[in-house]
Amino acid sequence: MTRLLTVLFGRLPIGWLQLIHNRTRFAAAIAGVAFANILIFMQLGFLGALMEGTKLPYGLFASDILISASDANTLSDGSNLPRQRLYQALAAPGVADAAAIHLGKIDWQPKDGNAVSLHVFGVDPGKKIFASERINRALEQLKLLDYALIDRKTRNMERAVFDEIDGGTPVLREINDRTLTLAETFEVGSGFEADGYMIVSDQTFLRLFPARVPGAPTHIAINVEPGSHPDAVVTGLRDRLPSSDSIVRTLAQAAADDQKYQTTERPIGVVFGFGIIIGVLVGIIIVYQVLSTDVTDHLGEYATLKAVGYRQSFFLGIVFEEALILALFGFVPGLLIALGFYELVSIATGLPVVMSGLRPLFVLAGTILMCVISGAIATRRLAGADPADLF
Repeated sequence: MTRLLTVLFGRLPIGWLQLIHNRTRFAAAIAGVAFANILIFMQLGFLGALMEGTKLPYGLFASDILISASDANTLSDGSNLPRQRLYQALAAPGVADAAAIHLGKIDWQPKDGNAVSLHVFGVDPGKKIFASERINRALEQLKLLDYALIDRKTRNMERAVFDEIDGGTPVLREINDRTLTLAETFEVGSGFEADGYMIVSDQTFLRLFPARVPGAPTHIAINVEPGSHPDAVVTGLRDRLPSSDSIVRTLAQAAADDQKYQTTERPIGVVFGFGIIIGVLVGIIIVYQVLSTDVTDHLGEYATLKAVGYRQSFFLGIVFEEALILALFGFVPGLLIALGFYELVSIATGLPVVMSGLRPLFVLAGTILMCVISGAIATRRLAGADPADLF
């Protein structure tokens, strides 16, 4: 390694030699940087899972525009809409079709399993509003009362149940005091607010949620006519519908607004954001302690070099060299361990905790910057000091 660094730097790698001079301290420093990396990766993973889990249910729909209540911050909160808004939307230029979407949440306690929370979509089975052809084909079965489609990735449910359904044998389950026939499966995935999703007809939905009324859907999904631009139709709908009870957005914008709200307004998103900051601070403190101790241990040598004319930039170069080595050596084990934790968390919780393609590069760049900042702080004692004072 010394020969390789000599070739890369074009000089003797003083920083590397100083680090390996005390191998125990070097190993501890690498472990500290790796720990900071793991902490940052995990917080980014949880934050990414929150954003991906928020976006997943929007991907169910093939609609172009979503009309929601004006106080709706997410897909699942907010008031209900007057059904009149659906008919007003159908009369708007550029609108090809509109469908009401009812959304509710069920906390289900199976007799033979763990508690399961489900977001339930109630739709008109005659409207093909879903992006998945598998779901659209299965809608015909929902014309029968108390029939349902269940998310195959629902957390806390036995896989054997889904295998039985996919094998062609409907499964009966008692949910909200009604016996539902789980006739088909689809895939979405669990999130932070629910363990999974269920799709039923609007009539079955009203039986599951007797307090709800048919004239008050949660959302209205809009498909635009061929050749019409969704943004132009959104503008027309905003002019036509009262802003006091309705908000009109493209489906993509609704998903983006939901993600923004989850990450900046909801406590869980803010916590993950602070976790990233704490990880960076931990890394800076650890690297600073190592580099500051190293500078203190070699003050005599630095004083001699400064006395014979070496500038501050030379000493900064040595410390930055150490910082870069610590960043690279600590990043690799941190990344590998984080990948293992991602897999474990994903299996245990069903959350979409995955390593995105650019995340390691961003974390590596942040780690290098973190270590460089620590190095700059560690060398402040040398700047402007008289060599005689350093002996």
